[in-house]
Amino acid sequence: MKKVLLLLTGTMVFFACTGNGKKEQPSDTVQFSSNPVFEGWYADPEGIIYDDQYWIFPTYSDVYEKQVFFDSFSSPDLVNWTKHERIIDTAEVIWARKAMWAPGVIEKEGKYYFFFAANDIQKESELGGIGVSVSDKPEGPYKDLLGKPMINEIVNGAQPIDQFVYRENDSTYYMFYGGWGHCNVVLLKNDFTGIRPFPDGEMYREVTPEGYVEGPFMFKKEGKYYFMWSEGGWGGPNYRVAYAIAENPLGPFERIGTILEQNPEVATGAGHHSVMHKPGSDDWYVVYHRRPLTETHHNHRETCIDKMEFDENGFIKPVEITFEGVSENPIK
Repeated sequence: MKKVLLLLTGTMVFFACTGNGKKEQPSDTVQFSSNPVFEGWYADPEGIIYDDQYWIFPTYSDVYEKQVFFDSFSSPDLVNWTKHERIIDTAEVIWARKAMWAPGVIEKEGKYYFFFAANDIQKESELGGIGVSVSDKPEGPYKDLLGKPMINEIVNGAQPIDQFVYRENDSTYYMFYGGWGHCNVVLLKNDFTGIRPFPDGEMYREVTPEGYVEGPFMFKKEGKYYFMWSEGGWGGPNYRVAYAIAENPLGPFERIGTILEQNPEVATGAGHHSVMHKPGSDDWYVVYHRRPLTETHHNHRETCIDKMEFDENGFIKPVEITFEGVSENPIK
C-alpha cells in the first residue's frame, strides 16, 4: 500500500491507497495557512507572539490619503486568523493625516505599545514622523501616548519611518528606523515617551549597512544579533530582504546576502518583513508582503508567511516563498 499526497486549498491530505486504486479514509490531515494568510491589501507586516497567540500588525496598502487607520490580525495556530479592525486611526492621532505606515510593536509591564509612522514627511518643517501609542490589550484600541511625533527630525539623511523596537533587556530598548537609504538607532526612554542619549552623549547613531533602503528588523539567536533590512524599490518586482550577523546590537553590520526575494513563478516584490519564533522550538517564520503575479499596481501587496531555516553554521537559508504557506502550529 502506498500514500498519495493531494494538495487542497489550505489543507494537506494524505490518502492511503490499496493496490486496486481504491481510497481509504484520510489517515492524516495537516492544515496549512495558504498565502496570503488573510484577505485584503496589506503590507509591511510586523509579526509578534503575545502569550498564546500569533499577531500581525500590517500597513493598510492603499493611496497615502486612505492610509488613515490600522487593522491587526491574531491566530492561535498560524492558520485561522481573526481580524481586529481600526485599532487606531487619525481620529485618535490628531497630528496624523495620511500615510500611516509600518507598525512596530512590543509589550512592557502589561501594556502594549504600537509605534507607527505618519504623513510621509519630506522635510523637517512638515509635521509627521514616528509616533507611539499604548493599549491594555494587543487588539487595542490604542491611544496616542504623546499627542505629537516622537521623532520629527530628518537625521543622518534617514526619513523617520519604518521603526522597529528591540528589547536588549528590561532597561535597554533600541529603536532602529529609517528610509531613504539610511538607518539610525536610538535609545528609548523606559516609559517610551522619547529618546535618551547613548553613554557617549550621542542621540542618533547611524548603522546603515551596504544595500540598505528601509525596513530594519533584528533578532537574537545563540548570542548573535541578526540584523535585517529591505533593498530595492518597494513598488517594483526586485524588492528583497538582506541580512547581517553581528556580535553587538549596534553592529557593525556587514552584509551577508539576500534571503527573501521574488520568485517569477509565485510572486514579485517580496520584502519588508519581520520574524516570529515559537518559544521553546526550532520553528522560525518570516512574515512579509509580496505582489501577486496578476498585479502590477504598487499598492497591491498581500501579507504572507513562510518558514525560515538556518544552516549548520547559523546562516539563514534562502526562503522559499510558497502558495501553501506554513502548517498549523499552536503555541499551546
